Formats: sequence, structure tokens, C-alpha cells
Amino acid sequence: MTTADDELVFHRVARSGQVPEGYVRRFYVGELECAVARLHGTVYATSNYCTHLDCLLSSGKLIDDGIKCSCHGSVFDLETGDPIYPPASVPIQVYPVREEDGEIHVGVTAADVASGGPRRRQLRRD
Repeated sequence: MTTADDELVFHRVARSGQVPEGYVRRFYVGELECAVARLHGTVYATSNYCTHLDCLLSSGKLIDDGIKCSCHGSVFDLETGDPIYPPASVPIQVYPVREEDGEIHVGVTAADVASGGPRRRQLRRD
């Protein structure tokens, strides 16, 4: 059974030109803050906070392996959200993306929005 919290809805977040190759930018879906990046021609969307110390991933940079946090160098796979370089050990959230007619759309559920924003700094748990 699918509930309203589980229904995936795509939201326009940007024009395609706002996310050039090799860049990551911050956009919002309601109160949900996302990092939207283009790497090797593909657009990706993830949560915007590193799971290590809540640093903004949109302040980081893209490398061949994924998105690198600017604070302590954690790197996350853009497709799965899995941490591939420490110190982060917990995955980030990833969201489906559609790029159509010069616009980028990010797919989220009501539960994604409720759990992902607005954010406050959280204490480290490790």
C-alpha cells in the first residue's frame, strides 16, 4: 500500500544551465535542501549535508569518485550516497533526477521533505 508520504513527486529546481559540468549547487524542494551536481554529463541530486559533521556538500567539489565534502574530505558516491572515503561512515540521501526541456527536476516524497529539512547542526554520534 502506498501512502501520501511515499508518493514520489518531481519538482523543478533549476534550469539545466545553472548546473554546468563539474559543478555542484544548492537548491531547495520546499524546505528540503539538496546538492545538485553534474558529473560526466549526468545530473545528480543528494542531501546537502555531510553525515560526518553536517557540512554543506554544495560547498565541496566534484571528483572522479563523487562529491567531496569541503570540511574533512569525505567523499560520497553520487549514485548510491555511500561514503567511499572517510571520515564519513554513514551514507547521504540520493534523489532521482530528470532533465527535460532544459530544466532539472528532483524526485522526492513528503517523507523526504519532512526528514531532510530544515536542518540544524547536529551533534556527532561517533
